Amino acid sequence: MNANVAQLLHDTADRVPDSVGLVDGERRLTWAELDAQVDAMASGLVQRGLRSGERVALLSGNSIEFVVAYFAILRAGLVAVPLNPAYTAPEVAVLLKDSGASLLFTSTNAAPVAREAAEAVTACEVVTIGSDAWDAMLRVDAVLAEVTSPPDAMALLLFTSGTSGRPKGAMLSHGALRANLDMLRELTDPPAALPDDVTLAVLPLFHIYGLNTVLNLAVGIGARVVLLDRFEPVETLNVIREEGVTSVAGAPGMFQAWLQVPNAREELASVRLLSSGGAPLPPQVLEVFKERIGKDIYEGYGMTETAPVVATTLVGGRPKAGSVGRPLPGVDVMLVDESGAEVEENDPGEVWVKGPTVFQGYWPDGAGGPDESGWFRSGDVAYIDDDGDLHVVDRRRELILVNGFNVYPREIELAIEAMPEVQEVAVVGVLDDETGEAVTALIVPSPGSFVTVEQVEDYCASRLARFKLPTTIRIVSELPHSATGKIAKGRLREVYGDDE
Repeated sequence: MNANVAQLLHDTADRVPDSVGLVDGERRLTWAELDAQVDAMASGLVQRGLRSGERVALLSGNSIEFVVAYFAILRAGLVAVPLNPAYTAPEVAVLLKDSGASLLFTSTNAAPVAREAAEAVTACEVVTIGSDAWDAMLRVDAVLAEVTSPPDAMALLLFTSGTSGRPKGAMLSHGALRANLDMLRELTDPPAALPDDVTLAVLPLFHIYGLNTVLNLAVGIGARVVLLDRFEPVETLNVIREEGVTSVAGAPGMFQAWLQVPNAREELASVRLLSSGGAPLPPQVLEVFKERIGKDIYEGYGMTETAPVVATTLVGGRPKAGSVGRPLPGVDVMLVDESGAEVEENDPGEVWVKGPTVFQGYWPDGAGGPDESGWFRSGDVAYIDDDGDLHVVDRRRELILVNGFNVYPREIELAIEAMPEVQEVAVVGVLDDETGEAVTALIVPSPGSFVTVEQVEDYCASRLARFKLPTTIRIVSELPHSATGKIAKGRLREVYGDDE
């Protein structure tokens, strides 16, 4: 069996060649047309001398071209490294260097950042989507010998910020991605995916949630994919109505925004399934959405390292406020206390995950992956209620979730600490109605120095992606410390108040 994820596209193109597979604005591609473009691009990658296992990065928003490049990379036996197009050049340069990517596909909008980043990395070529080099690869008519990928071959290298502030690359195999898709397709009441679905892909495809749970799942089953590069509440609702969208995977902020649109109920009439992930869905949003819009929202829980879905209320077949449901069939979850023993009934514990969807560890040597028994320690804390449903009560220690994106405080602290005017800084997350959480930075100036909020804002904007930027910056005289001299973050609210 060829476990290559790109084989899903080929199988769908064989089965329903003339059905429209991708919608991107006014553009339409049938499955056969998409498959042919992927074949050509994959052949072009091989002709450029790229060999199995080499990494190819993608710096682009959601578009037909992203999909073509992504599946071509996999079909050629290469490893895709999707990057957030909101990243700055220094951020992209770090990831290119760490991944060892030899080629970077970039959208026109992100091309200046891509070129600046690549200048700092040896032997990384940049190809801009729509350029002559791109078009030449799409015109390759050589027949690519089938690349058969075993289940344990790496398909994706997805970088997540580490607690040390240094991004870590999660290595996901073809087998792990496909296992998660197979598990989701087993859910039938209601179905997680149907062949006649029209699926909205507004979640970013550089993120595992949008890439596997939305794109790969739809491609594998043959559901039409409607691509949007950004979420704008009214515009997105118009697209849902015009295209007859039936399945929407989103983040909590999307559903909160739609509650503010007067005609959202009518615009969402065609939708049969709404699912939420990436950040906790406030219980009141689920309840008010059902009351005003007349539709349920099914909530899930997962992470990049588990490809991504661990649990969802789709398993039990009913939404439940505050719960992320039950583990997918084939995924084992164990709640463990600090001593490494399973917790007592109803007690909270760290979520350990085991199963074929678990990643191979962090690039390049597999460090931090599952233990010898196959268990991956998520760092998240949860409890299981009397119905057997999982409730996540605390995310990874110090992790901030902004619109579903992981923001690790230490990465921001390292950036701000580089300012000569700053002596020390503490970054924490605070609740935010629009984004779930927001970033707050408390800064102590260096002795004899003066620093303004505006200076810090400008400094951060040149070094960090927008979603990582502090929304609140406070200049303070001192920070609380532990007996060993470490900033006592647990006391920040005690010292400066709950609001900050």
